[in-house]
Amino acid sequence: MTSPFTRRDFVRGSLAAGIAGLANPSSLTASVTDRERASAASAANAAPAAPFRIAPFELAEATIADLQTGIKSGKWTAEGIAQQYLARMDEIDSAGPAIRSVLERNPDALAIARERDAERKAGKSRGPLHGIPVLIKANIDTADKMQTTAGSYALAGTPAPRDAYLVERLRAAGAVILAKTNLSEWANMRSSHSSSGWSGMGGQTRNPYALDRSPSGSSSGSGASAAANLAAITIGTETDGSITSPAAANGLVGLKPTVGLVSRSGIIPISHSQDTAGPMCRTVTDVALLLTAITGIDPRDAATAKQKGKVADYMAGLVPGALKGKRIGIPRKVYFGYHPATDALAEQAIRALTDAGAIIIDHADLAGAGTYGEAEFEVLLYEFKGDMAAYLEARGKTTTMRTMADLVAFNTKDKSREMPIFAQELLELSAAKGPLSDAAYTKARAHCLMQARTKGIDATMNTHKLDALMAPTSGPAWLIDHVNGDSGTGGSATQPAAVAGYPSITVPAGLVSGLPVGMQFWGRAWSEATLLSIAYGFEQATKARRAPTFAAHASAP
Repeated sequence: MTSPFTRRDFVRGSLAAGIAGLANPSSLTASVTDRERASAASAANAAPAAPFRIAPFELAEATIADLQTGIKSGKWTAEGIAQQYLARMDEIDSAGPAIRSVLERNPDALAIARERDAERKAGKSRGPLHGIPVLIKANIDTADKMQTTAGSYALAGTPAPRDAYLVERLRAAGAVILAKTNLSEWANMRSSHSSSGWSGMGGQTRNPYALDRSPSGSSSGSGASAAANLAAITIGTETDGSITSPAAANGLVGLKPTVGLVSRSGIIPISHSQDTAGPMCRTVTDVALLLTAITGIDPRDAATAKQKGKVADYMAGLVPGALKGKRIGIPRKVYFGYHPATDALAEQAIRALTDAGAIIIDHADLAGAGTYGEAEFEVLLYEFKGDMAAYLEARGKTTTMRTMADLVAFNTKDKSREMPIFAQELLELSAAKGPLSDAAYTKARAHCLMQARTKGIDATMNTHKLDALMAPTSGPAWLIDHVNGDSGTGGSATQPAAVAGYPSITVPAGLVSGLPVGMQFWGRAWSEATLLSIAYGFEQATKARRAPTFAAHASAP
């Protein structure tokens, strides 16, 4: 969660960020502290101290449009682009700075790329993604030679029997699925002392801006790989912050769509109320193109039927002057005041928005903000159990796992691989829950909807006639710590839209001690086109993204 509650912040940077910082904001600074260094010293997979010499990369910061231009001119082929990205993985993901963002490569990727080249040569193009490599999170089903495990050995072995719907859409669009990315195991829903970006199968993903820093979670690998130019575009998933937080921590644009815009079928779940997949890219334009490719009505996910008649042209609003007249609310309570340097970037962002013609409504605070963390936690524990059972049943003979209790038992038996650094108390709490008909569940869910939607986002936007709300996505990335787990750098703006099931987007806003910080915009259901337009205007006004340097440590302030 993003607000204080009695349990420890169990999924810092994914379902939550910075509860400890909210409790004691005066302890937070932009620089690396002695306390942080001491706690991180014991981390397994500690980052090397020596700087790395990274060879120049021809595709560095390349966008979808850049790649398509190169292909059309004959400079590159889809196969050649895929080969370059695979070589880049060899250089900096497996070796060198070893950011460990890729969990498994697709052995058929080059063959698929050759097929896309042959189609183009024959005069057929499937659209903007034709021949473009994409990395997807390892909790998304692919019916190929890659596995779908959520980073756990419990699901290792036989690949999924069918592509997730979004994978079907990517293949139809001509994209080349190059690899699957590492993640916080079980999408950071395993332990309250977990380290974001760690999984049993993949180890610890590192932040390419400072190798001793967290990549945030749970779409850690997707964030780190896109930042490090292992592909132009990646896909993550979010329950609360798992797209937007790692996107912000890795200097990316990350979009969490309205629940139901992107099908959840074939994705290892936590919560049907809040889960969604979404794009994580280096530019707003690439996010818009990727979102267009993966949306659609899927008979396997009833929630997608609600998008009928609402899907917009996501590129239409990406124009000069996109911010003129846009009314943007600034909710300062809860989402400001936990990190001075982050607040300073937010004030710069507000000035940039104003200069570009936006109308700023300050102190557009959300009633109930910070009051429904416990209720959200209760909802997620209940839904995790039921939704996981449904997913495992759909996997059929590809796994012997059928229930949350089975996963708990597997981890207990295989403790040396699955629990070498933290436990599984969240799985155990979920396994102990009853059915979704329990009064405790229905009461918690009703409370969440009332506070996040009715009295929260809807009321505030109606009162101030807003197009969007904006606050810092989160503070700069914290140090990797395998003893205490994630420490965080304060609050996070991810919770309102996540609990409401509404869309949000984060955009790079600058650096603190060499670490990226993003600004998050969020609004009503199905307002992706508006948010993308605002995000584009902000991106063009600030141009704040900087490529990572693979430093051993964060720089001095």
